[in-house]
Amino acid sequence: QVQLVESGGGLVEPGGSLKLSCTASGFTLDYYNIGWFRQAPGEGREGVSCISYTDARPHYEDFAKGRFTISRDNAKNTVYLQMNSLEPEDTAVYYCAGVVDYGLPCNTGNFGLWGQGTQVTVSW
Repeated sequence: QVQLVESGGGLVEPGGSLKLSCTASGFTLDYYNIGWFRQAPGEGREGVSCISYTDARPHYEDFAKGRFTISRDNAKNTVYLQMNSLEPEDTAVYYCAGVVDYGLPCNTGNFGLWGQGTQVTVSW
């Protein structure tokens, strides 16, 4: 079965860190740009970060710059999102998604393959 599987979510106090993983199952992440998205309760889904396959160039939304780091290990078929200095406003379900790399910036992709999400809760 072709799917993306997220893991690493949980409960963390403000100022803490979490590292999310997005692992491909049933296929290889080669040639795929991977993005991280999130959806907070009562809110729409928003982009967080993405990374291209061709040159591993990352893109971050403004709120993620300086706090979050995206990386990929193609040998492990996994993309990571290291999140530091977490705030209560970062509480959301985090999803990863994939789209084939056609050489365009990863934040312009129409992501069509989605994981089931992992819950991140930032609270005392």
